[in-house]
Amino acid sequence: MPVTESTPQPQRPHAIVAGVSMRDLLASCAAASAVSTPPRLPDPGTAGRPPAEHRNAA
Repeated sequence: MPVTESTPQPQRPHAIVAGVSMRDLLASCAAASAVSTPPRLPDPGTAGRPPAEHRNAA
């Protein structure tokens, strides 16, 4: 009768997160998103209007 040997299962890597809070992680993701997002195009309705006149300081 053959002897069945148990083959070790490969270990999945464990994420090691030391000293990073969820708040800091979410803040860094929001900052990266804000930096990598291109600016919006101007509103087509306001593109042809001249800017409002400024009043002179007294």
